[in-house]
Amino acid sequence: MDYYPAVEAHGLIGDLQTAALVAKDGTLDWFCAPRFDSPSLFGGLLDRHNGGHVQVSPEGVDYVSKQLYLPRTPILITRFLSADGVGELVDFMPVAGDQPTDRHRLVRMLRVVRGVMRFRVDCQPRFNFGRDPHELDAYPAGHVFRSPALSLAVSLVRYPETRPAEEEFQRKDGGIWTVATLREGEAGGAVLETGVSPDPPRFYTPGEVQELLEQTRDYWRRWLGRSCYTGRWRETVERSAMTLKLMTYAPTGALIAAPTAGLPEQIGGQRNWDYRYAWIRDASISVHTLLKLGFTDEAWQYMHWVDDRVREARDRETPLQIMYRIDGSPDVTEEMLDHFEGYRGSAPVRVGNGAANQLQLDIYGEILNGLLEADSHGLQASHQVWLNTVRLVDWVCEHWDQPEDGIWETRGGRQDFTYGRLMSWVALDRAVRLAHQRGRPADTARWVRTRDQIYRQIMARGFHPGRGAFVQHYATDVLDASLLAMPGVGFISSMDPMWQSTLRAMDAELVSDSLVYRYDPAASPDGLPGQESTFTMCSFWYVRALAESGRLDDATLTFEKMLTYSSPLGLYSEEIAPTGEQTGNFPQAFSHLSLIGAAVSLDRLLDARPRGVARS
Repeated sequence: MDYYPAVEAHGLIGDLQTAALVAKDGTLDWFCAPRFDSPSLFGGLLDRHNGGHVQVSPEGVDYVSKQLYLPRTPILITRFLSADGVGELVDFMPVAGDQPTDRHRLVRMLRVVRGVMRFRVDCQPRFNFGRDPHELDAYPAGHVFRSPALSLAVSLVRYPETRPAEEEFQRKDGGIWTVATLREGEAGGAVLETGVSPDPPRFYTPGEVQELLEQTRDYWRRWLGRSCYTGRWRETVERSAMTLKLMTYAPTGALIAAPTAGLPEQIGGQRNWDYRYAWIRDASISVHTLLKLGFTDEAWQYMHWVDDRVREARDRETPLQIMYRIDGSPDVTEEMLDHFEGYRGSAPVRVGNGAANQLQLDIYGEILNGLLEADSHGLQASHQVWLNTVRLVDWVCEHWDQPEDGIWETRGGRQDFTYGRLMSWVALDRAVRLAHQRGRPADTARWVRTRDQIYRQIMARGFHPGRGAFVQHYATDVLDASLLAMPGVGFISSMDPMWQSTLRAMDAELVSDSLVYRYDPAASPDGLPGQESTFTMCSFWYVRALAESGRLDDATLTFEKMLTYSSPLGLYSEEIAPTGEQTGNFPQAFSHLSLIGAAVSLDRLLDARPRGVARS
């Protein structure tokens, strides 16, 4: 298998409508345009031969590379260090604005800061996941690649003393490449611009590029300046917040689960999903997270996006899908890219997501929990939003007691999942509170009766006396890390003996050092072949559960250990393998949401602990 960079050996850049991944060796190997959920233009992450890439890396010399972000921005700097010289590659995307556009710019600037270095530059686009042909035209200032649906212009930055002449670029496999030598103080660069019919390339001046960089830098620092988090892990939390913002589609406020598709949960396995869509669950949880950090505008936009989905689904038997496209479209049909070999041979590569129409009852609890949190911060629901909410809660009253597919989107058949029941209880509990606090009309007596019925059922059937623990669903004794949320949503006291014994059972069975498995697929078949790694989201949920249960020192140590598993840039994928490498789609919104939640909760509880109190 040809070389594939580690998942975590990538940096994320973006313009709030799409995003790109740049590997530590300087290769841009993932970029979809014009939106997050569009086909890839560069998809080398999933097929080194057929996916497409833009390579900028030293040629003919041994080197090491390192990456960092310009502080408090998503402007990525890749440094190449060799005995002959040191080079720096700066990658960023100017913010695209809040109106949908097919015009997206990706700036790649290269300079040598010491000595002399020779670089290979190779641009090989592959439109529509490598399925569409394209034409290539040369101009004095660059090149244009044209496909039936999208085009890409590559415009050079005019550095007269170092810019390779146009004729030095050679054609190969439908792309262009060159080799250039730069000396200390010299620079080169290009602006890649997408569009349906882009203008011919033009020379950019160094001043223009510097202005774009400064505008991008200032935008992100102003945005981050709105954060009210001043806790112990400020740099880590701010990086997670920026990562979440980078995965937000500005025109609608939709938060995607990850900017990638097809990255495997297990190398060589088949658990390879497309996460470039907006999950109702993620959007609702993000309201909690962003409000805790002071980002009220984003939280309000997410709630509007969710309510639009509720309103549009008025006539459906099930009010909501679990996920949508970023513009709200429900069409996320799953297909296989059989011509892609997959990351390190992990096939099939899937785009679209067949889990979209699953029944997952927990999402209604997430929505209502987010609404209550927004209300507590002064973001009151409008009359029409309340009417939609009442309709949603009435549906939960009628349908909560049925088998479902569960939070983990298993494909092995529906079950009476405890987590789905738990979050149905949350939906009714939060709805009752909202109605009473704001004097809103609703059949709250019915809601209270149903809420209490769910509570009694979970206590009677969700707790397994033989295991001394709450379990995944009513017909099993398998543990499930989703239930780490039980104390946090207020269903049970963190000091209740039933919860304490549940946590001890998870300690013994699901926890590997600081890492937490969702469940044991061998004990609870989920309809999919292969194994999986530990889930980063669950590991941060475990931190919160430890802290809420009075084990503050254990929680702090576990949190600090989890920070050692991040990428060098502070990014997290979906899972962490036993080797410590990151697997699954990258970076993962839920991982960063749960990191922020754990940090905020842990800060609060550590600050509240009286001095001199015995530690756990």
